[in-house]
Formats: sequence, C-alpha cells, structure tokens
Amino acid sequence: MGSEFVQLSLTPILIGTLASMACALPGNFLILRRQALIGDAISHVVLPGIVVAFLLTGTVASIPMMLGAGGAALIAVLLIEAIKRLGRIEPGAAMGVVFTSMFAGGVLLLEQSDTSSVHLDVEHALMGNLESLIWFAADDWSSLVDPVALAALPPELPRIAVVCVLIAVLTFVFWRPLKISTFDEGFARSVGIPTTAISIGLVIAAAAAAVAAFDAVGSIIVIAMFICPPAAARLMTRQLELQVAWSLVFAVLSAVLGYVFAGYGPLWFGGDNAVSAAGMIATVSGVILGLACLFGPQRKRIGVAIGA
Repeated sequence: MGSEFVQLSLTPILIGTLASMACALPGNFLILRRQALIGDAISHVVLPGIVVAFLLTGTVASIPMMLGAGGAALIAVLLIEAIKRLGRIEPGAAMGVVFTSMFAGGVLLLEQSDTSSVHLDVEHALMGNLESLIWFAADDWSSLVDPVALAALPPELPRIAVVCVLIAVLTFVFWRPLKISTFDEGFARSVGIPTTAISIGLVIAAAAAAVAAFDAVGSIIVIAMFICPPAAARLMTRQLELQVAWSLVFAVLSAVLGYVFAGYGPLWFGGDNAVSAAGMIATVSGVILGLACLFGPQRKRIGVAIGA
C-alpha cells in the first residue's frame, strides 16, 4: 500500500499543494489591493503565450514558457490601453474583451497545433494533468533518499517547488514594503517605497506561479487557487500575518482533500470512475470559502465595510 501511494499519489499531491501555496501567497495581496481580476487575467493570457512558445521552440521547458507568458501579458496590456483610448470604454470591459479573446485564440491555436508529443491539448490546458504526474521510478518510501529514483521525479515537481520557495523568500524579504503599499499606497510613496515596482513585482510573481502551475492544474483552475484560499483567510482574521498563514493552511487542505476526494469520492457514493483532481481541488477551495463566509469570525465586519 505504501509503495503504491509513493508511486501514484505522492508526487501529484505535492505538486498540487505547492501550486496552491505558490498562488495563494501573491493572491493575498492581490485581493487586499482589489486586484483579484489580475489573477483571472494572468490565467487567461498564459495559454496563448505558452502555445506560441512551444510552436517556436518545440519544448515546454520553463524558460520558454515564462518568456511566452510574459510576452502575452505585455501584448494584453497594450491591447487594453489601446481599446480604452480608442473605444473610450471603461477598463473592466476592455480587460474582459482582451483576456477572453486572447484565451479563445490560444484554444484555437492549440487545437490546430500538433502538441500530442508533449501532452499539451485543450483538456490539459483547461484542467491540467495532475493525475498523470506519477513517479514511475519509486518503489517505496526509501526512494526518497535514492538519488537514482529522485532523478526520475516528474519535472513539474522541482519546477513548482523552486517557484514556490522563490515566491515565499521574496514575500519575506519585501514584506514591509508590500504591506505598507498594500494598505496605504500614498504613505508608501511618501516614504520612498517604489510602489510601481512593487506592484509590477507582485504581478510577475503571480505570473510565475500561474505558469509553474499550468502543467498540473491548467489555466482555469489557477483562478480558484489565487482567490479562494486568501479570500477565506480574510474572513478568519484582520491581521495580515495571520491571513497569509490561514491562506496557506487552506491551500494545503484544498490540494490534499481535493486529490483524495477526486480519486475516492465517486467510489464512496457508488460511482465507477475518478474525477478531475484539479477540478476537485477548485471545488474544495470553493467549499472552504463558502464555510468561511458562513462561519468566519470576520464575516460581519467585512460585510459592514463592503456595505459602507
């Protein structure tokens, strides 16, 4: 039983957990800055950038994917500004038009491209392939200290681990300017904090998390990872440090319970087949947010603030 878990389930659970945590960390600040739509935007523009990067390089390696996603994000910003100025429409509408159009273009481009050799297709782009990230070289728990077995880990695991650690370290290092500029941008600017650079850095961190999580959970489920754990955490406390801690707890719970429920939940209720792990992780995230809305200690205070 232990050997089956290590080979079939350990790496998908770790990848899902690290992806959730990597998205939740910048998600806290995006929500507090009322920029949650940026997470939605990034998840949409990532797809065409990744597809174009693959078509140009023939690989889904990290650096080409990041460059493709960054180029797509730059094009999206330019298109939004052009639509706002030429069409004279409000920013939200311009963002909605650009993001959905680019995502649709990415889906069409993906359907017309031969990407079967790297398991990059429309279903993979939408829902990821978390279940297929199996550690074939593992025998049992002793494989965790076996260099040969460790060398055969799914490449998605070290990729998302590096991004998650990097985002965590950067969050710790820039905690004070992040915190000040999030709650009082005018004061932050007056004391010399480069608020524009901080904002750009936050978006870059969110983009890195989205690209690193793409293989595991797809471009759509990333939205839930950016929003649900931080939003639920906000309903638990008004202290930023505790909010971030709560969001990481909710991110881990969503990933672990989501993977378990995806594999065994249908069997418990008489079903024959498992369901999408990424989809179930997003569902569990939504359930946790719903419970926080109903029972969170800060739900009334936040509701009053929103109403005011």
